[in-house]
Amino acid sequence: MRIASAGPVALLVLVTLMSCAPQPQALPPEMGEPLAGLTEAELARFEEGKALFTRVWQTEEGLGPLYNENSCNACHSDPVPGGGGEETDQKVTLYSPEEGCDLLLDLGGGNVRQQTTRLAAAHGMRREAGPDGTRGYFTPPLLFGRGLMEAIADETLLALEDPDDLDGDGISGRVGRDASGQIARFLRKASVATLRDAAAGSVIVELGLTTPSSTTDQAFVERGIPPEADPAAEPEVGEDVADAIADFMRFLAPPPSHSPVDPAEADQAHEGSRLFQEIGCASCHIPVLVTGEHEVEALNRKPVALYSDLLLHDMGPELADICAPGATPSELRTEVLMGLAVRVLYMHDGDSSTLWDAIARHGGESAASREAFDGLTELQQHALIRFLNTL
Repeated sequence: MRIASAGPVALLVLVTLMSCAPQPQALPPEMGEPLAGLTEAELARFEEGKALFTRVWQTEEGLGPLYNENSCNACHSDPVPGGGGEETDQKVTLYSPEEGCDLLLDLGGGNVRQQTTRLAAAHGMRREAGPDGTRGYFTPPLLFGRGLMEAIADETLLALEDPDDLDGDGISGRVGRDASGQIARFLRKASVATLRDAAAGSVIVELGLTTPSSTTDQAFVERGIPPEADPAAEPEVGEDVADAIADFMRFLAPPPSHSPVDPAEADQAHEGSRLFQEIGCASCHIPVLVTGEHEVEALNRKPVALYSDLLLHDMGPELADICAPGATPSELRTEVLMGLAVRVLYMHDGDSSTLWDAIARHGGESAASREAFDGLTELQQHALIRFLNTL
Protein backbone atom coordinates (compact mmCIF):
# COMPACT_ATOMS: atom_id res chain seq x y z
CA MET A 1 0.00 0.00 0.00
CA ARG A 2 2.82 2.38 0.86
CA ILE A 3 4.49 1.62 -2.49
CA ALA A 4 1.35 2.42 -4.45
CA SER A 5 0.92 5.76 -2.65
CA ALA A 6 4.53 6.73 -3.25
CA GLY A 7 3.99 7.35 -6.96
CA PRO A 8 5.60 5.95 -10.09
CA VAL A 9 9.02 7.61 -9.54
CA ALA A 10 9.45 6.11 -6.09
CA LEU A 11 8.31 2.74 -7.39
CA LEU A 12 10.87 2.91 -10.23
CA VAL A 13 13.63 3.73 -7.73
CA LEU A 14 12.61 0.78 -5.53
CA VAL A 15 12.53 -1.66 -8.44
CA THR A 16 15.95 -0.41 -9.59
CA LEU A 17 17.44 -0.88 -6.13
CA MET A 18 15.98 -4.39 -5.90
CA SER A 19 17.42 -5.34 -9.27
CA CYS A 20 20.88 -4.16 -8.17
CA ALA A 21 20.76 -6.04 -4.88
CA PRO A 22 22.75 -9.34 -4.70
CA GLN A 23 20.56 -12.23 -5.80
CA PRO A 24 20.65 -15.55 -3.93
CA GLN A 25 22.68 -18.18 -5.76
CA ALA A 26 20.94 -21.41 -6.70
CA LEU A 27 22.14 -24.26 -4.51
CA PRO A 28 23.76 -27.19 -6.34
CA PRO A 29 21.60 -30.31 -6.61
CA GLU A 30 21.63 -32.67 -3.66
CA MET A 31 22.81 -36.22 -4.05
CA GLY A 32 20.38 -38.22 -6.17
CA GLU A 33 18.77 -35.15 -7.73
CA PRO A 34 18.86 -34.35 -11.47
CA LEU A 35 21.35 -32.03 -13.11
CA ALA A 36 20.59 -28.33 -12.92
CA GLY A 37 19.41 -26.78 -16.16
CA LEU A 38 17.48 -29.72 -17.61
CA THR A 39 14.42 -28.96 -19.72
CA GLU A 40 10.97 -30.12 -18.65
CA ALA A 41 11.15 -32.93 -21.20
CA GLU A 42 14.55 -34.05 -19.87
CA LEU A 43 13.30 -33.93 -16.28
CA ALA A 44 10.36 -36.11 -17.32
CA ARG A 45 12.79 -38.63 -18.82
CA PHE A 46 14.80 -38.56 -15.58
CA GLU A 47 11.70 -39.30 -13.48
CA GLU A 48 10.54 -42.06 -15.84
CA GLY A 49 13.96 -43.66 -15.64
CA LYS A 50 14.08 -43.34 -11.86
CA ALA A 51 10.74 -45.16 -11.58
CA LEU A 52 12.12 -48.08 -13.61
CA PHE A 53 15.48 -47.95 -11.81
CA THR A 54 13.74 -48.40 -8.45
CA ARG A 55 11.06 -50.82 -9.68
CA VAL A 56 10.99 -54.29 -8.11
CA TRP A 57 10.46 -56.83 -10.90
CA GLN A 58 8.40 -59.98 -10.45
CA THR A 59 8.77 -63.48 -11.89
CA GLU A 60 5.59 -63.16 -13.95
CA GLU A 61 7.07 -60.03 -15.57
CA GLY A 62 10.18 -61.93 -16.68
CA LEU A 63 12.57 -61.66 -13.73
CA GLY A 64 15.19 -64.40 -13.92
CA PRO A 65 15.03 -67.33 -13.94
CA LEU A 66 18.63 -66.73 -12.84
CA TYR A 67 19.47 -63.17 -11.80
CA ASN A 68 21.42 -61.08 -9.31
CA GLU A 69 18.81 -58.66 -7.94
CA ASN A 70 15.17 -57.82 -8.66
CA SER A 71 15.81 -54.07 -8.95
CA CYS A 72 18.62 -51.79 -10.12
CA ASN A 73 18.17 -49.95 -6.85
CA ALA A 74 18.96 -53.09 -4.86
CA CYS A 75 22.64 -52.59 -5.70
CA HIS A 76 22.70 -48.83 -6.28
CA SER A 77 20.93 -47.42 -3.23
CA ASP A 78 23.59 -46.11 -0.84
CA PRO A 79 22.98 -43.39 0.22
CA VAL A 80 20.12 -42.74 -2.28
CA PRO A 81 18.96 -44.26 -5.60
CA GLY A 82 21.87 -43.99 -8.00
CA GLY A 83 24.43 -44.56 -5.28
CA GLY A 84 26.68 -47.54 -4.72
CA GLY A 85 26.39 -50.69 -2.67
CA GLU A 86 28.23 -53.49 -0.93
CA GLU A 87 26.93 -56.33 -3.10
CA THR A 88 29.49 -58.14 -5.24
CA ASP A 89 29.30 -59.03 -8.91
CA GLN A 90 31.29 -62.05 -10.01
CA LYS A 91 32.85 -62.37 -13.46
CA VAL A 92 34.98 -65.17 -14.90
CA THR A 93 37.37 -64.97 -17.86
CA LEU A 94 40.39 -66.70 -19.35
CA TYR A 95 43.41 -64.81 -20.64
CA SER A 96 46.54 -65.67 -22.56
CA PRO A 97 48.99 -63.28 -24.24
CA GLU A 98 48.61 -65.25 -27.47
CA GLU A 99 44.82 -65.65 -27.59
CA GLY A 100 43.83 -62.52 -25.69
CA CYS A 101 40.73 -62.37 -23.50
CA ASP A 102 38.01 -65.02 -23.52
CA LEU A 103 34.95 -63.58 -21.76
CA LEU A 104 33.33 -67.05 -21.48
CA LEU A 105 29.96 -65.44 -22.23
CA ASP A 106 28.40 -68.67 -23.51
CA LEU A 107 29.18 -70.24 -20.13
CA GLY A 108 27.88 -67.36 -18.05
CA GLY A 109 31.30 -65.86 -17.33
CA GLY A 110 30.27 -62.31 -18.15
CA ASN A 111 28.32 -62.15 -14.91
CA VAL A 112 27.69 -65.11 -12.63
CA ARG A 113 24.04 -64.94 -11.57
CA GLN A 114 23.69 -65.66 -7.87
CA GLN A 115 19.91 -65.98 -7.34
CA THR A 116 17.14 -68.19 -8.69
CA THR A 117 13.43 -67.39 -8.74
CA ARG A 118 11.24 -69.61 -6.57
CA LEU A 119 9.44 -70.85 -9.65
CA ALA A 120 12.71 -71.83 -11.32
CA ALA A 121 13.93 -73.52 -8.14
CA ALA A 122 10.70 -75.53 -8.04
CA HIS A 123 11.60 -76.87 -11.49
CA GLY A 124 15.06 -77.96 -10.44
CA MET A 125 17.12 -74.91 -11.38
CA ARG A 126 19.84 -73.69 -9.05
CA ARG A 127 22.02 -70.61 -9.04
CA GLU A 128 25.07 -70.99 -11.25
CA ALA A 129 28.57 -71.50 -9.98
CA GLY A 130 30.10 -70.11 -13.18
CA PRO A 131 32.70 -71.65 -15.46
CA ASP A 132 36.28 -72.49 -14.58
CA GLY A 133 38.65 -69.60 -15.07
CA THR A 134 39.98 -66.51 -13.34
CA ARG A 135 37.34 -64.94 -11.13
CA GLY A 136 36.99 -61.25 -10.38
CA TYR A 137 34.78 -59.43 -7.87
CA PHE A 138 33.37 -55.95 -8.33
CA THR A 139 31.22 -53.74 -6.10
CA PRO A 140 28.49 -51.51 -7.61
CA PRO A 141 29.89 -48.07 -8.48
CA LEU A 142 28.26 -44.73 -7.70
CA LEU A 143 26.26 -43.44 -10.68
CA PHE A 144 26.20 -39.75 -9.75
CA GLY A 145 27.49 -37.53 -12.54
CA ARG A 146 27.84 -40.40 -14.98
CA GLY A 147 26.15 -38.42 -17.76
CA LEU A 148 28.90 -35.83 -17.50
CA MET A 149 31.43 -38.64 -17.60
CA GLU A 150 29.81 -40.03 -20.76
CA ALA A 151 29.85 -36.57 -22.36
CA ILE A 152 33.65 -36.22 -22.19
CA ALA A 153 34.80 -36.48 -25.81
CA ASP A 154 36.74 -39.51 -27.00
CA GLU A 155 39.35 -37.09 -28.34
CA THR A 156 39.97 -35.85 -24.80
CA LEU A 157 40.75 -39.36 -23.61
CA LEU A 158 42.90 -40.14 -26.63
CA ALA A 159 44.94 -37.02 -25.95
CA LEU A 160 45.66 -38.30 -22.43
CA GLU A 161 46.98 -41.66 -23.64
CA ASP A 162 50.67 -42.47 -23.34
CA PRO A 163 50.81 -46.24 -23.88
CA ASP A 164 54.58 -46.27 -24.47
CA ASP A 165 55.36 -43.80 -21.66
CA LEU A 166 57.02 -41.42 -24.08
CA ASP A 167 57.25 -38.70 -21.41
CA GLY A 168 59.12 -41.08 -19.10
CA ASP A 169 56.99 -40.44 -16.00
CA GLY A 170 56.25 -44.12 -15.41
CA ILE A 171 52.57 -43.68 -16.33
CA SER A 172 51.39 -45.36 -19.55
CA GLY A 173 47.62 -45.15 -19.59
CA ARG A 174 45.57 -46.11 -22.61
CA VAL A 175 41.87 -46.01 -23.49
CA GLY A 176 39.69 -49.04 -22.89
CA ARG A 177 37.66 -50.68 -25.63
CA ASP A 178 34.43 -52.65 -25.67
CA ALA A 179 33.94 -55.87 -27.63
CA SER A 180 33.17 -53.93 -30.83
CA GLY A 181 36.27 -51.76 -30.53
CA GLN A 182 34.51 -48.58 -29.38
CA ILE A 183 36.32 -46.40 -26.87
CA ALA A 184 34.90 -47.34 -23.48
CA ARG A 185 34.97 -45.70 -20.06
CA PHE A 186 32.40 -47.48 -17.89
CA LEU A 187 32.94 -50.35 -15.45
CA ARG A 188 36.21 -50.96 -13.67
CA LYS A 189 37.84 -52.50 -16.75
CA ALA A 190 36.64 -49.70 -19.10
CA SER A 191 34.69 -52.30 -21.07
CA VAL A 192 31.39 -50.49 -21.73
CA ALA A 193 31.18 -47.50 -24.07
CA THR A 194 27.84 -45.83 -23.22
CA LEU A 195 25.26 -45.60 -20.46
CA ARG A 196 22.72 -47.12 -22.86
CA ASP A 197 24.98 -50.15 -23.24
CA ALA A 198 25.42 -50.34 -19.48
CA ALA A 199 21.67 -50.19 -18.90
CA ALA A 200 20.91 -52.79 -21.57
CA GLY A 201 23.50 -55.15 -20.14
CA SER A 202 22.08 -54.80 -16.64
CA VAL A 203 18.52 -55.45 -17.83
CA ILE A 204 19.43 -58.79 -19.43
CA VAL A 205 22.20 -59.93 -17.09
CA GLU A 206 21.41 -58.53 -13.63
CA LEU A 207 17.61 -58.82 -13.88
CA GLY A 208 17.24 -61.58 -16.46
CA LEU A 209 14.76 -59.57 -18.54
CA THR A 210 14.90 -60.23 -22.27
CA THR A 211 14.43 -57.44 -24.81
CA PRO A 212 13.88 -57.31 -28.60
CA SER A 213 17.66 -57.01 -29.09
CA SER A 214 18.51 -59.66 -26.45
CA THR A 215 15.86 -62.36 -26.78
CA THR A 216 17.88 -65.17 -25.23
CA ASP A 217 18.35 -65.36 -21.48
CA GLN A 218 22.09 -65.36 -21.01
CA ALA A 219 22.02 -67.39 -17.83
CA PHE A 220 24.08 -70.54 -18.22
CA VAL A 221 22.23 -73.70 -17.22
CA GLU A 222 23.72 -77.06 -18.16
CA ARG A 223 20.33 -78.71 -18.63
CA GLY A 224 18.70 -75.73 -20.27
CA ILE A 225 15.80 -73.65 -18.98
CA PRO A 226 12.50 -75.52 -18.55
CA PRO A 227 9.70 -73.47 -20.21
CA GLU A 228 7.68 -73.62 -16.98
CA ALA A 229 10.51 -71.94 -15.10
CA ASP A 230 10.32 -68.75 -17.18
CA PRO A 231 6.70 -68.30 -18.29
CA ALA A 232 6.81 -64.64 -19.44
CA ALA A 233 6.51 -64.21 -23.20
CA GLU A 234 9.60 -63.14 -25.12
CA PRO A 235 10.70 -60.40 -25.25
CA GLU A 236 9.81 -59.69 -21.65
CA VAL A 237 10.32 -55.91 -21.82
CA GLY A 238 10.77 -53.35 -24.59
CA GLU A 239 13.88 -51.40 -25.47
CA ASP A 240 12.32 -48.38 -23.78
CA VAL A 241 13.15 -49.84 -20.36
CA ALA A 242 16.91 -49.65 -20.97
CA ASP A 243 16.46 -46.26 -22.68
CA ALA A 244 14.75 -44.81 -19.62
CA ILE A 245 17.21 -46.31 -17.11
CA ALA A 246 20.05 -44.85 -19.16
CA ASP A 247 18.37 -41.42 -19.03
CA PHE A 248 18.11 -41.63 -15.24
CA MET A 249 21.82 -42.33 -14.98
CA ARG A 250 22.67 -39.72 -17.64
CA PHE A 251 20.82 -36.92 -15.88
CA LEU A 252 21.97 -37.64 -12.32
CA ALA A 253 23.83 -34.66 -10.89
CA PRO A 254 27.37 -35.10 -9.60
CA PRO A 255 27.62 -35.38 -5.81
CA PRO A 256 28.18 -32.17 -3.83
CA SER A 257 31.59 -31.64 -2.27
CA HIS A 258 32.05 -32.17 1.47
CA SER A 259 34.30 -29.24 2.26
CA PRO A 260 35.03 -28.91 6.00
CA VAL A 261 33.32 -26.10 7.86
CA ASP A 262 35.97 -25.92 10.58
CA PRO A 263 38.79 -23.59 9.42
CA ALA A 264 41.53 -25.85 10.79
CA GLU A 265 40.10 -28.88 8.99
CA ALA A 266 39.70 -26.83 5.80
CA ASP A 267 43.37 -25.83 5.99
CA GLN A 268 44.34 -29.45 6.49
CA ALA A 269 42.26 -30.52 3.46
CA HIS A 270 43.86 -27.77 1.38
CA GLU A 271 47.31 -29.05 2.33
CA GLY A 272 46.16 -32.57 1.47
CA SER A 273 45.10 -31.36 -1.99
CA ARG A 274 48.58 -29.93 -2.53
CA LEU A 275 50.20 -33.20 -1.44
CA PHE A 276 47.87 -35.17 -3.72
CA GLN A 277 49.38 -33.26 -6.63
CA GLU A 278 52.93 -33.33 -5.28
CA ILE A 279 53.27 -37.10 -4.88
CA GLY A 280 51.79 -37.81 -8.32
CA CYS A 281 48.28 -39.05 -7.52
CA ALA A 282 46.85 -36.48 -9.93
CA SER A 283 48.83 -37.99 -12.83
CA CYS A 284 46.04 -40.57 -13.16
CA HIS A 285 43.36 -39.10 -10.88
CA ILE A 286 43.11 -35.92 -12.95
CA PRO A 287 41.00 -33.48 -10.90
CA VAL A 288 38.86 -31.98 -13.69
CA LEU A 289 37.94 -32.92 -17.25
CA VAL A 290 35.60 -30.95 -19.50
CA THR A 291 32.72 -32.42 -21.47
CA GLY A 292 32.52 -31.91 -25.22
CA GLU A 293 29.76 -30.47 -27.34
CA HIS A 294 26.42 -32.03 -26.37
CA GLU A 295 22.80 -31.64 -27.43
CA VAL A 296 21.75 -31.52 -23.77
CA GLU A 297 22.73 -28.07 -22.52
CA ALA A 298 23.25 -29.33 -18.97
CA LEU A 299 25.97 -31.65 -20.34
CA ASN A 300 27.44 -29.26 -22.91
CA ARG A 301 31.05 -28.19 -22.29
CA LYS A 302 30.85 -28.57 -18.52
CA PRO A 303 33.77 -29.09 -16.13
CA VAL A 304 33.42 -32.25 -14.08
CA ALA A 305 35.56 -33.08 -11.04
CA LEU A 306 36.01 -36.78 -11.79
CA TYR A 307 39.48 -37.20 -10.33
CA SER A 308 40.17 -39.76 -13.06
CA ASP A 309 41.65 -39.89 -16.54
CA LEU A 310 39.28 -42.80 -17.39
CA LEU A 311 42.24 -44.70 -18.85
CA LEU A 312 43.49 -48.21 -18.20
CA HIS A 313 46.66 -48.56 -16.13
CA ASP A 314 48.69 -51.58 -15.08
CA MET A 315 48.10 -51.85 -11.34
CA GLY A 316 50.47 -54.74 -10.72
CA PRO A 317 50.07 -58.49 -10.20
CA GLU A 318 48.39 -58.28 -6.78
CA LEU A 319 45.29 -56.60 -8.26
CA ALA A 320 45.22 -58.76 -11.40
CA ASP A 321 42.12 -60.89 -11.95
CA ILE A 322 39.82 -60.95 -14.98
CA CYS A 323 40.50 -59.54 -18.41
CA ALA A 324 38.21 -57.48 -20.67
CA PRO A 325 38.01 -56.87 -24.44
CA GLY A 326 40.55 -54.06 -24.15
CA ALA A 327 42.21 -54.80 -20.81
CA THR A 328 44.72 -57.34 -19.55
CA PRO A 329 44.21 -58.94 -16.10
CA SER A 330 46.41 -56.39 -14.31
CA GLU A 331 44.87 -53.34 -15.99
CA LEU A 332 42.15 -51.32 -14.29
CA ARG A 333 40.51 -48.07 -15.27
CA THR A 334 41.53 -45.22 -12.98
CA GLU A 335 38.91 -45.16 -10.26
CA VAL A 336 36.61 -42.13 -10.25
CA LEU A 337 37.13 -40.43 -6.87
CA MET A 338 34.15 -38.11 -7.27
CA GLY A 339 31.78 -39.11 -4.47
CA LEU A 340 34.50 -40.79 -2.43
CA ALA A 341 33.19 -39.19 0.77
CA VAL A 342 30.02 -41.32 0.74
CA ARG A 343 31.67 -44.63 -0.02
CA VAL A 344 32.33 -47.19 2.71
CA LEU A 345 34.26 -49.76 0.66
CA TYR A 346 37.17 -48.97 -1.61
CA MET A 347 39.00 -50.38 -4.63
CA HIS A 348 37.19 -52.18 -7.45
CA ASP A 349 36.63 -55.34 -5.40
CA GLY A 350 35.49 -53.61 -2.22
CA ASP A 351 38.19 -55.40 -0.24
CA SER A 352 39.49 -52.21 1.37
CA SER A 353 37.49 -50.76 4.22
CA THR A 354 39.78 -47.76 4.75
CA LEU A 355 41.47 -45.30 2.43
CA TRP A 356 44.78 -46.16 4.09
CA ASP A 357 44.45 -49.76 2.94
CA ALA A 358 43.28 -48.73 -0.54
CA ILE A 359 46.41 -46.61 -0.98
CA ALA A 360 48.61 -49.43 0.31
CA ARG A 361 47.24 -51.77 -2.37
CA HIS A 362 48.28 -49.52 -5.26
CA GLY A 363 50.96 -51.20 -7.34
CA GLY A 364 52.29 -51.23 -10.87
CA GLU A 365 52.18 -47.75 -12.38
CA SER A 366 50.89 -46.32 -9.10
CA ALA A 367 53.61 -47.82 -6.92
CA ALA A 368 55.74 -44.66 -6.98
CA SER A 369 52.86 -42.56 -5.62
CA ARG A 370 52.16 -45.17 -2.95
CA GLU A 371 55.80 -45.09 -1.89
CA ALA A 372 55.72 -41.30 -1.85
CA PHE A 373 52.67 -41.45 0.41
CA ASP A 374 54.53 -43.83 2.71
CA GLY A 375 57.34 -41.29 2.87
CA LEU A 376 55.09 -38.47 4.10
CA THR A 377 54.93 -37.57 7.76
CA GLU A 378 51.95 -38.84 9.73
CA LEU A 379 50.44 -35.34 9.77
CA GLN A 380 50.84 -35.06 6.01
CA GLN A 381 49.21 -38.45 5.46
CA HIS A 382 46.26 -37.41 7.61
CA ALA A 383 45.97 -34.20 5.58
CA LEU A 384 45.82 -36.13 2.31
CA ILE A 385 43.17 -38.49 3.71
CA ARG A 386 41.22 -35.46 4.96
CA PHE A 387 41.28 -34.07 1.41
CA LEU A 388 40.07 -37.36 -0.09
CA ASN A 389 37.14 -37.31 2.32
CA THR A 390 35.98 -33.99 0.84
CA LEU A 391 35.47 -35.46 -2.64
